[in-house]
Amino acid sequence: MSRRPAPAEHPGDAATVAADRVLTLPNLISFVRLLGVPLFLYLFLVVRADVVAIVVLAVGGTSDWVDGWIARRLRQVSRLGELLDPLADRLYILATLLAFTAREVVPWQFTAALLARELLLLASLGVLRRYGYGPPPVHYVGKTATFLLLAAFPILLLADAAPAAATAAGAIGWGLAWWGLVLYWAAGAMYVVQARRLVRAMRARRAGVPA
Repeated sequence: MSRRPAPAEHPGDAATVAADRVLTLPNLISFVRLLGVPLFLYLFLVVRADVVAIVVLAVGGTSDWVDGWIARRLRQVSRLGELLDPLADRLYILATLLAFTAREVVPWQFTAALLARELLLLASLGVLRRYGYGPPPVHYVGKTATFLLLAAFPILLLADAAPAAATAAGAIGWGLAWWGLVLYWAAGAMYVVQARRLVRAMRARRAGVPA
């Protein structure tokens, strides 16, 4: 996928992005997080080691802020990192949803609602690419939704694996999950609106009409 970003609304943001650096500490953390996805699936679906799977999911999922924080702190923000961070988040969400649905930890309707949002975003990205734009910058609403979902999943797994904690963990986990779902769709709507504005501006420029 092209990493040429959509035109930034805040020109100063581009100044914080370094050149195409690969071997950085934040990128290493992102790669480790990516490796956690197949490890979680193996533990949860193959060997049914739910306790260890909870730990892997909790560490890999809720640590999504670590690589970004270190990148800004050490001035190691890179284009690869901007790709790996949301990729790891989406893979954790999708892999966890599919695994949870297979073992009936979450209902298929919840999974369908999240997958429908991903399809909407994928269609928007396809339209942006046709007009020469890359993915739009990640919005804080989307990051908040992702954090809520990734925090909810290990708690829901705990509720399923430990009957003694099912009531409390289930209430907390589903509270986080539903709020995450709502914000996930809100962020998706914001991305669609942003994509529509970019496409309209490009069409106007091609037609020689002021945007």
